[in-house]
Amino acid sequence: MAAEYCQPITTSKWRTHTRTRIHTRIAYLSVGASSQSSMDDKVFKQLGMFSLRKKIDDAVLRAEMLAPPALQLEEDRRFRREEKIRDYDLWDDPVKSNEILAKFADSTKVVDALKDLRYKIEEAKLIKELAETDAVNYRLFKQAYMASVDATNFLDWYQMSKLFRSSYDMHGASLVITAGDRGICSEIWAEHLLKMYVNWAEKKGHKGRVLEKYSLKGGGIKSATIEFEFEFAYGYLLGEEGVHHMLGSPNGSTVDEASQAAVEVTPLFLDTVPDLTIDDKDLIVSYTSSSETENQPVASVVYIEHVPTGISVQSSGERNKFTNKVKALNRLKAKLLVIMSEQGISDVSSITRDAIMDIWKRDTRVYKLHPNKVVEDLKTGVQLCDLNSVLNGYIDPFVGAHVNLRHAALKVA
Repeated sequence: MAAEYCQPITTSKWRTHTRTRIHTRIAYLSVGASSQSSMDDKVFKQLGMFSLRKKIDDAVLRAEMLAPPALQLEEDRRFRREEKIRDYDLWDDPVKSNEILAKFADSTKVVDALKDLRYKIEEAKLIKELAETDAVNYRLFKQAYMASVDATNFLDWYQMSKLFRSSYDMHGASLVITAGDRGICSEIWAEHLLKMYVNWAEKKGHKGRVLEKYSLKGGGIKSATIEFEFEFAYGYLLGEEGVHHMLGSPNGSTVDEASQAAVEVTPLFLDTVPDLTIDDKDLIVSYTSSSETENQPVASVVYIEHVPTGISVQSSGERNKFTNKVKALNRLKAKLLVIMSEQGISDVSSITRDAIMDIWKRDTRVYKLHPNKVVEDLKTGVQLCDLNSVLNGYIDPFVGAHVNLRHAALKVA
């Protein structure tokens, strides 16, 4: 059934120290906030305080329920990984050693973040309490709300990360958008998708780096490559892979159009290189230069084709031919590793070429401009009735639904 979206931390010495820090911070900020007019405070209280108070209370309650057991769990996990480092001879197997050390570093980051979460929640609670006694005004009350938003965002990330199970979910992501063959409308539509993903990353507090973009003089783009260099980007974005259909006209024309653009997502290995050896005789490498007639600066473009599978990649976003070749080769390896995982094999020579899914045969989402501006995800059935918000980067309901769908499928398997 389609889902519609049309509408106690214990007392301790740490708490005493935290409240002292927060009081000091509030006293400092109150000086700058005192210049706010009483009329502004009155209007704020009438129009916004009740809504913000409810959101703060909900965030605090959620954090107080989830943070303590999560912190205990992660501290235990970090302790076990620390013991493993002590017991393991790191010089015997450098690859395994790097994996162990990376996992320990990840555990340390999560533990530190959960401790910081406790501070944010204490801060939000204390400022809200003072706001209710008129000790602070709009600026500080808003600060309490922002602290609760930070806590909510972290808990969303933490809970979502526990659903990721694929070998590559934790890596960054390289996302390629390619316009369909229906002319200018598909090319304009592809540019809308590019902006949507860049905005999504910004809303998550990250950056989507547009590494390659083939713009057209008449408007729109032929293709673009975005790199998301943050943990779990691949796990988040994998559900976006496939064809995105736009029904209507993306350029405001009264003529109805049906436009398509394909989205392809591959892992982006942030701290390592893809662990795969490819025989040079299986590769065709060619070079060219992008043309200024395509509204692009002249750059070296490297194309690599893996002959046995027919998989091809390119890179032009780096400064020189050598770096572009390395980038293209890493993209190819990442693609092949995902295909090997999907086919359940460990040798690249065992890939069944006919079993490789054509990206243009995977329908992902339909964006309808009229009669109602509705976005429907074809994989999960989730529908959103605010097209403009989606195109502005609000794709979290789709992302979350797909992660849950994959998690459920893995549990059954």
